[in-house]
Amino acid sequence: MHDFSSYALIIDARSPREYEEDHIPGAVNMPVVNNDEYAEVGTMHRTDKMGAYSIGVRYSLANIARHLSEDLPKYPKDGKVLVYCFRGGKRSKLWFDALETIGYNVEKLQGGWKAYRRWVNEQLETVPAKFQYKVLSGPTGCGKTRLLYALRDAGCQVVDLEAIARHRGSIIGAVPGTPQPTQKYFDTLLLQDLAKCDPARPVWVEAESKKIGNVQLPDSLQDAMRKGATIRLHADMQQRVSLWREDYKHFEEDPEGLLERLRFIRSLVGGKEYEEWEKLAAERQMPELFERLMRNHYDPAYRRSILREYPNIDQSPLIELNDLSPAGLLEVAKKIREQYDN
Repeated sequence: MHDFSSYALIIDARSPREYEEDHIPGAVNMPVVNNDEYAEVGTMHRTDKMGAYSIGVRYSLANIARHLSEDLPKYPKDGKVLVYCFRGGKRSKLWFDALETIGYNVEKLQGGWKAYRRWVNEQLETVPAKFQYKVLSGPTGCGKTRLLYALRDAGCQVVDLEAIARHRGSIIGAVPGTPQPTQKYFDTLLLQDLAKCDPARPVWVEAESKKIGNVQLPDSLQDAMRKGATIRLHADMQQRVSLWREDYKHFEEDPEGLLERLRFIRSLVGGKEYEEWEKLAAERQMPELFERLMRNHYDPAYRRSILREYPNIDQSPLIELNDLSPAGLLEVAKKIREQYDN
């Protein structure tokens, strides 16, 4: 597969809907047909192949002309350009011919996005196993993600799986206003992050279950993480509640929205416990509600989950986090790097 960093511009010639599902990192969507045009051509193709291509080419020439006047001037004329579509067929050929005629140094990705996607899948079967992982574990709200950021600031190699997934990894973990990537684009972004890492140095991650919201970790990554070294984190309940009040401020202001999400686990915790949550939410006693949620649901659930993934977790080193501020965590991260980052 190409070294994509060598191109000044990568043009994704597919429709916006295809681009949103997955694309080569850094690629710019300059579709030859938009979503509606693509659907129209596809529908006609079933009964009138030549007529479909005739309409498709007319749309394509008009759209390419617009891209040439509005979008191409933003990029250097002397840089290498890569063009791709779904299979490296007609849509990328139309772009390729136009750019080559003008005089651009242009290449077409053989096999198109389909070949790229196959390459990503192949890479994800082997690349995760090239690294040694240091896995942070600890119940929700204990500062795992913030410590991960501090470790990055301290010079450690970090892969933030929840950031790539745009999700905090629980039933209430959706990030407001930020949709999750598709599974295919999550795979793309994960491979991109791993490719930046040095196999000679450990990679720090959080312990995660198979799914983070709607996306799944590759089996190869989970297997490699299970073979890594685990470190347990602990913070007192007061700090954990404070952290939740910052991270879940949107739920503090909308307890009904929180209860609506938690409705899906009512059968797990029992009606009586859920009624206690409803009562605290109605009274706007959010610190008390957050603590009860952690003690009576999240902590036991995390305990069951971590023991499934890491049966020997209790033998791992334990780090007490007494200060979850950025400055406090940076001091801890520096000590961790000295002791464990080798």
